[in-house]
Amino acid sequence: MSKVCDICGKGPQTGHNVSHSHIKTKRRFMPNLQKVRHQLESGQVVSVKACTRCIRNGAIIKPVAKKAEV
Repeated sequence: MSKVCDICGKGPQTGHNVSHSHIKTKRRFMPNLQKVRHQLESGQVVSVKACTRCIRNGAIIKPVAKKAEV
């Protein structure tokens, strides 16, 4: 599974774990990706992996839920 946001393209970054004795080992910072449903301009609803920043800033247009008929 790719760890890349489908909206902004944000992916993993690299850095170091730093111990108390200051020994550095490599690590990866993963983006916080969520699987959400997104409504396209044409009205089609697709499922995308988006980072929480894109969801929070309104880059994702969530589809309107249909009411259940009784």
